[in-house]
Amino acid sequence: MALPPPQPSRSPSGSAPPFTPLLCVVDFHHARGPEISHWFGTSPAGSDPQPHPQAQEDNTGSGWGLIPYMALPDGAHRGVEEFSYFSLVYHGDKNRKKDGGEGAGEHVGEGAGDGGGGATSIFGISCCQSIPASSLLWKSEDVTRSAVQKAVVALTDQPERFSKLREKLRVVTRAWFAQRDFRDVEILQRFQENLSREVVTGSREEEDGQQYFGMSLREMVYQYKWQMLVLFKCLLLQPKMLFFGSHCERVCQVQFSLLSLIPNLVKNLQDCADPQMNSHAESLRKPDSVRTSDRSSFLAYLGVPLQLFGKGSVFGPYTPLQQLDILTDLDTKSYVVGSTNSLLIQQKDRYCDVLIDLDENLISILSPTLRSAVALSVADRRWIDFLAQQVTDTWDDTDPSRPKTHGYAGSEEFIRLQFEEYLLALLSAEKYHQHLSSHRDPNNKDRAAGGGGSDPKALLADIEGDPSSDFSPTFLDAWRQTENYALWSRTTGTHLFDLVDPRHPCAGGITIEDVQRRLAAQIAELHLDERFSATREVVGKRLVEGREQVGAAFGRVWADVEALREAQRRRAEEARVQAQAQAAAGEDGGEGKMGAQVLGLGGGRMPKPDLQQAQASVTAAGQRAGAYLSSWGSWAAEKRRAGWQRQVSGSQGATSTQEGKPKVIATNEVGRQDAHSGHETKEAG
Repeated sequence: MALPPPQPSRSPSGSAPPFTPLLCVVDFHHARGPEISHWFGTSPAGSDPQPHPQAQEDNTGSGWGLIPYMALPDGAHRGVEEFSYFSLVYHGDKNRKKDGGEGAGEHVGEGAGDGGGGATSIFGISCCQSIPASSLLWKSEDVTRSAVQKAVVALTDQPERFSKLREKLRVVTRAWFAQRDFRDVEILQRFQENLSREVVTGSREEEDGQQYFGMSLREMVYQYKWQMLVLFKCLLLQPKMLFFGSHCERVCQVQFSLLSLIPNLVKNLQDCADPQMNSHAESLRKPDSVRTSDRSSFLAYLGVPLQLFGKGSVFGPYTPLQQLDILTDLDTKSYVVGSTNSLLIQQKDRYCDVLIDLDENLISILSPTLRSAVALSVADRRWIDFLAQQVTDTWDDTDPSRPKTHGYAGSEEFIRLQFEEYLLALLSAEKYHQHLSSHRDPNNKDRAAGGGGSDPKALLADIEGDPSSDFSPTFLDAWRQTENYALWSRTTGTHLFDLVDPRHPCAGGITIEDVQRRLAAQIAELHLDERFSATREVVGKRLVEGREQVGAAFGRVWADVEALREAQRRRAEEARVQAQAQAAAGEDGGEGKMGAQVLGLGGGRMPKPDLQQAQASVTAAGQRAGAYLSSWGSWAAEKRRAGWQRQVSGSQGATSTQEGKPKVIATNEVGRQDAHSGHETKEAG
């Protein structure tokens, strides 16, 4: 079996020797901007590397002239420490001679004639830190600001070792800054020499164990849930994907996490730095055998990894504004890039089909065609809901990177193997679909989906219909139009379904359990407990405040009522005292004076009351009462007369009875008599 071609730096006897890691220091000059001040690992020592004449002229696009802008990302000055990841084109050493051994020319892509070295992609990782200028032991004349910012950059062709390299680079950079004298670069020189020795003596098994360390797949699944599968399908369709965020390292790490869902893809990114590179596709051959006990051989036979970054595609974990021309180039059909500059967000319709805003945790699919193509089927949603539930059940806020049970379910490796199973099932189902299409029964005109019209002898006994429909026919139609599908279909066998069951991991129609799980997931996404908890706190606080305010209000009202009662009591007491004083005013002066002194009203006599005024008040009250009674009597008399008129008046007996009754005096006459008597009483007074 022909295994996937090794990269130039990893071939034990290939045409290209191992790439020697390089180290450089990037300064930020207040007038000239970012620039490279030191190189380590170059020949002659300290000189600028000139990998290829084209690289000297290529100061834009994929050239090395953009390293300062990639090493100091936008917004890096806002923090004390920041990391950046980027890709570059390496054209090879012009003095390198081709090895005439067997297979020497089979794995050399475009640029093979440029000095004998094939063009490939290398990757840079930058650790940017700042220090107050006042704390430096020695300052150059260029230091004019309050803080000094520098970045130490390591270049390698093995991005799968980024996690291990990052920790070493961080320690070395901090130690260099701790010296407070940037003239002493011995620690950087030794670090570069150590990296060079690791390339020669490094263990592949150790690299395999470290290639996924530090990537936040659990956080991505926990945050995006079912949209994680949408991102995975978008990646297979090769659109223009833009990752945006204010934290550069998180933007880069999320992209590597997404790529790690496709087995071995991170190890095979040799053509990702420039849309013109296509060496892997040109050298790939169809394998003729497989060792099922060897995982690498097994995956290679199935066509994994899918070549997502070849001709017309670009992968730039961090892409500065100076590199936008390569994104807008007509030869660039698809890319996965990251940025921390909000200018790209303002022109997102121009630069991307899919926007992943990490600051807002928002995924926007701007292309309507792509949006319909990545719509999840029932089986897809059932599968991703199961995976998201496993992560949610084992989530630990204190340590998001591992399950709180410390078990396998919900771990990083669990997530990757679940996506690997999904991808292999997809590839197998597609090959089975091609198998069914090539064995159509010419006598059967039925072309319905699900295998109808196919030769019964070509069908698998335990597979009913066409299992590829569970992966969404719209998605499969869009995938068949991509470059990676064409390469995969051309370089793989026709009977992959004999090795992998061509069935969706969660195949089947919708059930009541799916509906219940979907409703539970949607309710969980609303975060009602959190919202109600906050609401309860606010309501409880408002109730306490309201209770205090109402209690205070009732206290004030009760105090006012008590004060009113006390005032009324005092007025009543004063009125009683005045009445007693007026009653005693008619007695002799000595007794009146003594009574006044006893009552505490002072030694003076009280004024004599006005009897005429009192009599007039009594007379007026009597008149009002008489008028009221008179009007009432008139009303009663009218009612009696009206009642009597309705009676039959011809009977003599009734008449005599009326004459025999005693005389009734009207109420108004009584009132007039009372009024007359009152008038006479007034005149007598």
